[in-house]
Amino acid sequence: QKNLGPAGVTLVLVRSDLLERAPSSSPTMMAYGTFADSRSLHNTPPVFAIYAVSLVTSWLLEQGGLVAIEERNKRKAGKLYTQIDSSDFYRGTALPNSRSRMNITFRLPSTELDDRFVADAADAGFAGLKGHRSVGGQRASIYNAFPEEGVDALVSFMAEFERTNG
Repeated sequence: QKNLGPAGVTLVLVRSDLLERAPSSSPTMMAYGTFADSRSLHNTPPVFAIYAVSLVTSWLLEQGGLVAIEERNKRKAGKLYTQIDSSDFYRGTALPNSRSRMNITFRLPSTELDDRFVADAADAGFAGLKGHRSVGGQRASIYNAFPEEGVDALVSFMAEFERTNG
């Protein structure tokens, strides 16, 4: 989801020996052994979504493959978490051992500052920072294709926002 392709496509990688061990109570759509044995599908595949996955896969390879993308994502997330952790103004919402490299969540000292942060960030050209409606706070989504320069710009914005509002 979001990193490999659009909604409607799922990539399933299964060792062939596990296909034979699926419970007989598995729903048809989850009986991957049937797909493998018949080399067929139970439904019409989402062709455009699969094409999008092929484009993303090609792009990932052009970027140096999964290892290179993982290292870049670690750097990007590390920059944001360093900004959050080195501050008394920002507070990360995930425990350090449960942190995502894709969605960096944090709060400010008050809901008023949360709202001002989102508004000022929008004025500065940042979009989509408002946290999930059921959680609140902020959420910086930095998926594979999000450039490291964008993270650097957000970190600079966060430092300046703290300086002027902290």
